Amino acid sequence: MNPKDLSSRYQPDLDTELRSMIGDSSLPLYHMMRYHLGWVDASGQARPAKGGKLLRPSLCLYSCESVKGDWRVALPAAAAVELLHNFTLIHDDIEDGDHERRGIPTVWHIWGQPQAINAGDAMHILARLALLKLEEKRVSAEKVIRAARLLDETCLRLCEGQYLDISYEERLDIGIDEYLEMISGKTAALFECSLKLGAMLGTDDEETIEHLGQFARNLGLAFQVQDDVLGIWGKTSVTGKSSATDIMKKKKTLPIVYGMEKADADQRASLLRIYGQELIAERDVPDVLNILDGLNARQYAGDVVRQYCEKAMEKLDQARIFSGAKNDLTLLTESMIGREY
Repeated sequence: MNPKDLSSRYQPDLDTELRSMIGDSSLPLYHMMRYHLGWVDASGQARPAKGGKLLRPSLCLYSCESVKGDWRVALPAAAAVELLHNFTLIHDDIEDGDHERRGIPTVWHIWGQPQAINAGDAMHILARLALLKLEEKRVSAEKVIRAARLLDETCLRLCEGQYLDISYEERLDIGIDEYLEMISGKTAALFECSLKLGAMLGTDDEETIEHLGQFARNLGLAFQVQDDVLGIWGKTSVTGKSSATDIMKKKKTLPIVYGMEKADADQRASLLRIYGQELIAERDVPDVLNILDGLNARQYAGDVVRQYCEKAMEKLDQARIFSGAKNDLTLLTESMIGREY
């Protein structure tokens, strides 16, 4: 199973759940959210889907199914995960100054930063309201409260990770441990939340819930490191963004952090000169790439992806889920290695 297969498995039901949460209000605030989710163009006309991968909500549903729960019961939780993820993306685009996401203009670039912040805030609230719809699925009040606490704790971890990510842009002394702390919040936390939510709605087996959460945490770390690779060496035609973007924004992704640590005196002096500028010019990007290539930074990052995938598999082996699900999640984990999108 690859991410596309997993997402297509639940997409019609997920789409219905998400659309029911956004609703049909004519207030432009909701139009902005529909636009970000890829349902309409900037003028409000329906368009072919331009949304995200739906990987995180799909993992939530599959986690519930893997413990022999009814995945339809978990649909409100899956919608909450996707809305939470997209609220952070709207705000991230503002904070990073990104003009495009998924090949189209970002919300703030069209409607301005104040209204984009407002749209992101509204989507955050809708995420919580989506989760509370678990009551309509006859989920116990105790589990609903537990799920809400997990979602809010995850949101706080996402904010912490984003804070670190932004603060690292102007620092040249970031180590690998600090980098891992950042992505543990910024990326891995929502993966962990997704599978734990699905599992807790499908079983009361606390050990399995925890093992699936740790599986997802390591999967999320592998996912982010591979994203770092794509942010530097990915094909623009596949990823939808320039491979120079992360370097020009001074993002402290794993290849860069590794390069700073392993560079010799001359290489380090070059990196410090380039990253010490207020703005990195596009003409400096090839120099950074040459240094990274000389240090085998891409290979190192690929090895880290494989290491986290192996850790994920160790946790998956300990989870009490049916064999078909274990095989599917194994294939999904293996697909993280060398993915191109």
